[in-house]
Amino acid sequence: MRRADRLFQIVQKLRGGRLVTARQLAEKLEVSERTIYRDIADLQSTGVPIDGEAGVGYILREGFDLPPLMFTRDEVVALVAGARLITAWGGASMARAAEEAIIKIGAVLPKDDRPRIANTHIHSSGTNISSHDRAMIDLAENAADQCQVLSVAYKDMDGKESIRDIRPLGLWFWGKVWTVISWCELRNDFRTFRIDRITRAEKAQRIFRQERGKTLADFYRRMELSEAPDAKKAS
Repeated sequence: MRRADRLFQIVQKLRGGRLVTARQLAEKLEVSERTIYRDIADLQSTGVPIDGEAGVGYILREGFDLPPLMFTRDEVVALVAGARLITAWGGASMARAAEEAIIKIGAVLPKDDRPRIANTHIHSSGTNISSHDRAMIDLAENAADQCQVLSVAYKDMDGKESIRDIRPLGLWFWGKVWTVISWCELRNDFRTFRIDRITRAEKAQRIFRQERGKTLADFYRRMELSEAPDAKKAS
């Protein structure tokens, strides 16, 4: 758990007018009591009205509420632009989530700042991505997240089709083309597959483990080595 998330959880657990001990907080958040003492001190130093002391317990005074989430203009532009790009070019589920994200961003902005969303004039046309490709993007993203093997039918540049069982590791977007980075069980090596050349795909009902030498980090390391000056000389 990130420290920012932990601090938020501490404030939430101190609500309700009940005394909560550092030990109870430590057990719930799976950290040491010393960490809780340090976090409480940091929260108090920023003005969060927490009363109590070590060995006794802590309580949050009534009337305290977390300030609304604030974004700078540049942050709003970045978030809205990213959401609109995903709406245009992402998977179907991604697109729906991006639209909901824009609504939520608007909901947490102060009223005077909400026009920033409408005034962010960055848009993208998604007319070149098919519903089939959107479905494939969602399937590959979900399979990578759940570590599920995919069985895919794939056409190469010459139109020749092959059946592969792949371990999807991540997705790359190249502007108009998506590729899924995978460990190919047929080739026993890393392969990237263009989403628009996957004609069929389904989950193979098998879970894969993140094995050494077959992870996304290993793929990136190999890419870095292949781009190194010595590697280019040897190729």
